[in-house]
Amino acid sequence: MTNPIVGMFRVKELRERIFFTLVMLVIFRLGTVLPIPGVNVSVLKNFFNAQRHTGNAIVDYLDFFAGGAFTHFSVFMLGIMPYISMSIIMQLLLIVFPGLKKISQEEGGRKKIQMYQRYGTVAVCLVQSFAVTQYAQSIVRQGVELLTMGFLPFTLLAILTVTTGTMFLMWMGEQITKRGIGNGISLLIYAGIVARIPAAFYELIESVRRDNLNPVFVIVVFVMFVAVVVLVVFEQQGQRKIPVHYAKRVVGRKMYGAQNTYIPFKINPSGVIPVIFASSILTFPIQVASTIGGNVVWLRVVSEVLTPRGPWYNILYVMLIIFFAYFYTQVSLNPIEIAKNIRENGGSIPGIRTERIEEYLTKILNRIVLPGSLYLSLIAIIPTFVQWAFKFPTSISYLMGGTSLLILVGVDLDTMSQIEALLKMHHHDGLTKKGHLRGRNL
Repeated sequence: MTNPIVGMFRVKELRERIFFTLVMLVIFRLGTVLPIPGVNVSVLKNFFNAQRHTGNAIVDYLDFFAGGAFTHFSVFMLGIMPYISMSIIMQLLLIVFPGLKKISQEEGGRKKIQMYQRYGTVAVCLVQSFAVTQYAQSIVRQGVELLTMGFLPFTLLAILTVTTGTMFLMWMGEQITKRGIGNGISLLIYAGIVARIPAAFYELIESVRRDNLNPVFVIVVFVMFVAVVVLVVFEQQGQRKIPVHYAKRVVGRKMYGAQNTYIPFKINPSGVIPVIFASSILTFPIQVASTIGGNVVWLRVVSEVLTPRGPWYNILYVMLIIFFAYFYTQVSLNPIEIAKNIRENGGSIPGIRTERIEEYLTKILNRIVLPGSLYLSLIAIIPTFVQWAFKFPTSISYLMGGTSLLILVGVDLDTMSQIEALLKMHHHDGLTKKGHLRGRNL
């Protein structure tokens, strides 16, 4: 009776949500191995098996975050990244164009913005799916009989199929958020990463058996991995509390007494969002450049420069993480709006003049964001360091840090916090005996 796992399935609402989420994730995994019509599956498998020995950093990168769907040429080969890329573009447009922001603040404006975002996602999918067909054509030029139909009908069919697959994933993510457990989009990314773990560990064991990898290095890297996980959990749960004092006030005929509370600022306010945004922004040009680069000289140069193991890619990656850390913090935690709400409700921060609350909050956020963004950048480049220093396989290196590790920890904490909240709402014990889980939606 006191077992929280048993308690999860004793609550009808929670049980239904968990089963719905699991069914959606099973459908997602089936879709990642369902190939696009017109592709010779056995030839495709042999081609990528041969590529695995020589290594292709860009294909490995795209395949990892698509949960293995890219090398299967499946209907979900673009994953959910086009939707995330369009979300970033829409956030930027809301800041650049005041008219668009005004629409979002009107009644029903949020639905309009979501509609524009969906249309934009279709446009991004069309561009990326066309790039995929060009990549298929480049494989055919190498003498590989990949296609079972003409190139023109394959191009049209592939663009339609892959675009539909991404839009279906977007719908699945929304349904999981509404009727399941956790944030649907985040869970789809999480499931894709988790699905790669067994194959990654098998490849690691085989590398040790073939003496391609020193067992001492494996132990060192795994100790480092455990230390990074502990650091990520500690950082995700950490808070900086800003005390706020509310004076006595009269509402109607009632007088409300003074109240002391606080504003909880996370040590890393933007969470894993900057890393996801930076990854998706870089994924788009990398995919286009690598798939069409064979026909266009300057795109081929971009593809070579932006290889995920190269220095320029990692420099851009770090810069984008820092930029999006500041950008997203300003969007989600606007000091001007927070200070306005405090003043309108008769609040004050001890030791700070009322007119200088914005300045004080901005100073606090800047102090938090800079080390937080540098911390994210450090974790993000761990896969590159592990590959360079210890000669680890690409698949296991991506699990040792970077986007994948942050997503795994962040989504896990968020999902556990939602389960715990539902358990306590139905008068059951939470998942933890001590403390409290504080999740963060991605």
